[in-house]
Amino acid sequence: MHCSLFLLCTMVCTLGSTVNDDPFCDHEKGTCGVEWHLQGEIYEYGSVANPPMTQVPIRIFPPSMHQSGPTQVLPLDLSTELDLAYPATAPNLLANFIRIAAGEKLDTGVTWATSQSFYVIRGKGFSKTRAGTVGWKEGDLFVLPYLGDESAAVCEEGNQCVRHTCLEDSEYGRCAIYWVHDEPLLRYLGVRPMDTRRFEPALYPGDVMRKTVGNIPELTEDGVRRNRRGILLSNNATSQTKTLTPTLWSLLNSINGHATQLPHKHNSVALDLAVSGGDKGKVYSLLGRDMDSQGSIVNPIRAQWESGGVFVTPPGWWHSHHNEGEATAWVLPIQDAGLYTHQRTLDIRFMEGEVHRLKKGVSRGATQDEQPAPEAQPLVAGTMMFGHAHE
Repeated sequence: MHCSLFLLCTMVCTLGSTVNDDPFCDHEKGTCGVEWHLQGEIYEYGSVANPPMTQVPIRIFPPSMHQSGPTQVLPLDLSTELDLAYPATAPNLLANFIRIAAGEKLDTGVTWATSQSFYVIRGKGFSKTRAGTVGWKEGDLFVLPYLGDESAAVCEEGNQCVRHTCLEDSEYGRCAIYWVHDEPLLRYLGVRPMDTRRFEPALYPGDVMRKTVGNIPELTEDGVRRNRRGILLSNNATSQTKTLTPTLWSLLNSINGHATQLPHKHNSVALDLAVSGGDKGKVYSLLGRDMDSQGSIVNPIRAQWESGGVFVTPPGWWHSHHNEGEATAWVLPIQDAGLYTHQRTLDIRFMEGEVHRLKKGVSRGATQDEQPAPEAQPLVAGTMMFGHAHE
């Protein structure tokens, strides 16, 4: 019996090389059974402890993609770069632009996804789902769980299909929606969701979100100007992780004019929508694999913000946000950080704390602080769920 270096057959080889000695053979029938041992491989640990894999690339998807053209879904697909057999923007997520001409409808079909997030970049309209119809306008965000098959489907393109109608858009004559879902994760695992809803549909009105951010004081209790003012979007079903859904994480973040948000990093991939790019050409992010002991990103790559555009921040990369103009800029990252938070592996780190540790010669290994923070209360309670939804 032939044995390859990497095949899981050490035991078989020691037992002999004839068919009669093969423990996977049926001696009474004279035939071999299921040769499961042929599927296994063995590697020396040190050579593949960090296996060579395709990397999540830095990529910018411009707003011109949704500003003109016919009604259609535009996947932000990086499956070739990620070496995946299905559309994906990150290993666990697929982001899309939805472009709908005023007065037209569009079906967005997805088959197996536990979470779908829709952020309205531009326009006014409504979306029909298995759970009812939700009205929306620019700046609104709504999320859907896997809704099962018990209620009637609203369209044929994927059993979790949603039908969107654009009523009006005064700027380009086309509504635009930023749609992110986790079907790539389920495709990788080869599974489908259970019929039980993991969370309920939720609407986050844009005017409420922006007002909440505006009510956050610019100065801390110590009189220090806040490095960032933003809100995490959570759900009644994610009381521990404080995330948008069990898989998705989202933050509406504002950057004032002539302000910098210092470097930070996390283990999740960020699919960042520049809701408002501020003054043209004046707002950007710097991204790099390493940060030095002074808190500067080493050999950074610059990602320019454009209103309505998306840029991808790879996992574990240090990144900072810079606004050199007068107008406030806004960004809405969608991440797979619901999974990482649940696993206690998100490990978000901020420059100030990391530099302090580096100067002390300490490298923190734990992904969480030793003591949990006090339980936080939502800034807006009970106003988000089912905002405009109706049957």
